[in-house]
Amino acid sequence: MGTTDRQLFERDEQLDQILAAVGSATTAGQSSVVLLSGEAGIGKTSVVRELADRLGPGVRRLAGACDDLLAPRALGPLRDAFRGSGGPVERVLADGGTDAVFEAVLGELAGPRVTVLVVEDLHWADDATVDLLRYLARRLDRLRAVLVLTFRPDTVDTRHPLRALLGELSGDRAHRIALEPLSPAAVRSLTAGSDRDATELYELTRGNPFYLTEALAGPAGGVPETVVDAVLARARTLHPDCLRVVEQLSVVPSHVDLAFAERVIGDRFELIAEAERRGVLQLHPDGIGFRHEIARRAVEHSLPVIRRRGLNRAIVQALLADDDPEPAALVHHAVQADDVETVLGYAPAAARRATRAGSHRQALASFEAVLPYAGRLTLTERAALLDDYAWELHIAHRFSDAVQAGREAIVLREQAGDPAALAETLLRVSRHLYMAGDTEGARAAIERTARVAEPVESPSLRAATTSYRGMILVLTGCPEEARDVLARAHELALAAGRTDLAALCLNYLGVMLADAGDPAGVRHLRNSLTAALRTGDHESAARAYTNLAEVLFRQGHTDELAELLDEGRAFTRERGFWSHSYNLEVHRAQLSLRVGDWDDADRRLRRLLDSVDDPGMLYVYSVPVLARLLARRGDLETAETLLAASWERAWKQLSLIGILYSGIGYAEWAWLSGRQDVAEGIHARFAAQGAIPPGLGHIVGELYRYLSRAGVTVEPFDTCSDVYVAALRGDWRRASALCRDPYERALELATSGVAEPTLEALQVLDELGAAPAAHEVRQRLRALGVQRIPRGAQATTRSNPAGLTQRQLDVLALIAEGLTNAEIAERLVVSVRTVDHHVSAILSKLGAHSRREAAATADSLGLVAHPA
Repeated sequence: MGTTDRQLFERDEQLDQILAAVGSATTAGQSSVVLLSGEAGIGKTSVVRELADRLGPGVRRLAGACDDLLAPRALGPLRDAFRGSGGPVERVLADGGTDAVFEAVLGELAGPRVTVLVVEDLHWADDATVDLLRYLARRLDRLRAVLVLTFRPDTVDTRHPLRALLGELSGDRAHRIALEPLSPAAVRSLTAGSDRDATELYELTRGNPFYLTEALAGPAGGVPETVVDAVLARARTLHPDCLRVVEQLSVVPSHVDLAFAERVIGDRFELIAEAERRGVLQLHPDGIGFRHEIARRAVEHSLPVIRRRGLNRAIVQALLADDDPEPAALVHHAVQADDVETVLGYAPAAARRATRAGSHRQALASFEAVLPYAGRLTLTERAALLDDYAWELHIAHRFSDAVQAGREAIVLREQAGDPAALAETLLRVSRHLYMAGDTEGARAAIERTARVAEPVESPSLRAATTSYRGMILVLTGCPEEARDVLARAHELALAAGRTDLAALCLNYLGVMLADAGDPAGVRHLRNSLTAALRTGDHESAARAYTNLAEVLFRQGHTDELAELLDEGRAFTRERGFWSHSYNLEVHRAQLSLRVGDWDDADRRLRRLLDSVDDPGMLYVYSVPVLARLLARRGDLETAETLLAASWERAWKQLSLIGILYSGIGYAEWAWLSGRQDVAEGIHARFAAQGAIPPGLGHIVGELYRYLSRAGVTVEPFDTCSDVYVAALRGDWRRASALCRDPYERALELATSGVAEPTLEALQVLDELGAAPAAHEVRQRLRALGVQRIPRGAQATTRSNPAGLTQRQLDVLALIAEGLTNAEIAERLVVSVRTVDHHVSAILSKLGAHSRREAAATADSLGLVAHPA
């Protein structure tokens, strides 16, 4: 077996894979991430411990684990891993901000020695730890390290923060190792020499190593029916006094420092030795603990509730004896002990500490631990608690809940009679209201803030109030008034030292100028982003990324947009700004739609809509895009329902961009459905809203083009984008030449009235799966007298198990030959951009991470013919 450790049967291959990754980092400088997954008890911890023994002396090993606490410690695994190192990470973890920690860890893992950083039980990780690992994973080329991450895949659902990290890890630098149960042969080897029936044991345990070990270590006789039974059977062989010590430690969901254990257990400390000899407890470098979390939980959950409460109280008292108790651990045990005073005394601080570290889920959990007892706090404390809680709900994309909590905070602020605090809370609530889709409510909250703040002598508050007023004016389409207000707000922000507000003023001034058609708008947006990044004002930077992305998209600057979206999505995900990340991901899906990669757009949009219960105002950004895709693929009924709801919601929100996103989709649906009446209604309502902002000529032009396809008489307007001017005037040659979107180009070719370009349009539409549009084009071909009209890609697609179109099969064959995209483009006489689209779609459909993997998959499926 290659090892004398009985728990490591059939694990040599996996260990060799990890050691090979370490070897690549050592000899070739190629850092990587190892994702070690498997069910509870499968042996992940045993593998990483054996790995530590096999690492060479020149490799630095750091290890930490995530805790199953009510609200896990912010960056807990990193605190454990770097404890006692004396390096910059240990120093900044004590008092540094998130960025300081990120940079410090990056620096320490950059060399000169290769480091293996192990983080166990990542399914319990706090947000800041996941953010840090995502940050490192994107910068592997700057490291000399291997990150070994263990987790249980069955606990990581679609909404788990770890899902985003797992989705981003691909290619040669991500090694996915799934530990499988032991084979019947391994079970026979384990049971050799015992009186246990190997077949029966295998059937019961299904080869789970921990369950097997516990069953074999228990009393002779029948085989325990569950792993819990096996654990408790072993524990009950202990002396009663020793068992009581084990029960005390069972309420702590982590390893216990030996000094702390001695403080809790007192004169019974020596009894730990018996538990260790019997294999119930294990000594670790960082203390004493159970052999596995399954064992700890089995013992803990076997205890009566009243006993668990008492044991947790003992832990609370021991923690309080520390000079600087760990807030997360203290709150966890105080909640379990029903110790209300300790919860009230420490949970708010724990929550705010988690907020500063970027562990937002953990902050919410700590705030929610306090809420049932908030009535015992002073008026001011309760108001601050609800205000901060509302902000965390906003971060968590729970906008309606944030509004409710914020309004409760407003009532308390009013009762407390502190106008400055009330004004600050009102501003926050205005943001919650806007994100929830209540634009009028947001505007009213800002107007009230101005009245409340007027007598308050606070430069910072004056700057904030003026800034928020300028922002809402931009968002509700009042550009002339917004210009002067934002200019004044920018001056006030700089004078008050509010760099965050100064950046936001530049940001929204940029949006206003861009919509007005002023080229300085994009420059202001970029300056806003640069300023916010320089000063570390992360929320302002996140807004700069989203607003700049929106402007570039609606002006049709797709080349610049792609790079910005990659950068912005990484930034917002690494720092937990989920609503901004949502917005950017919508625009990434929009971009995929525009370049013809509909499968990618569909996956992104569905993942987004599954990730939150109510996207708030972002509903009118994401839902219309998915609805357009559904309509294009033939699901016109579902698309109509979504688009009608989004159209009305956008008007209610006073969101011009939402109106345009929804209106374009609704107009496209009207064309595909033959509903000119709906298109006429869209046009009438949009025309009544006033003059078209000059900077929106591209996106409004798109709306007008779909209205014209649906039968509405519209004319190009002064600032209409060139492509839509040509299209609306019937110049199909120029319009198709200017189109970057293969679908839009095909639709323009189809208006030519000439067989050849119309046939070309049909081929593109069939490849995209645009059934309704393809049906329309076939009718045009019949009207043109074309006798042999292609039947479409459906039969071809069904004939291969990957669902590739004929053109995608052609491209795949050339990929298998080793051709580059440029060489494929030359061979097929198409643009490189078109080949890029096909390659992306092929990788997606095959589930491949690289061209080499795609070629291998194609070969195994028999999709590529080999020369005779």
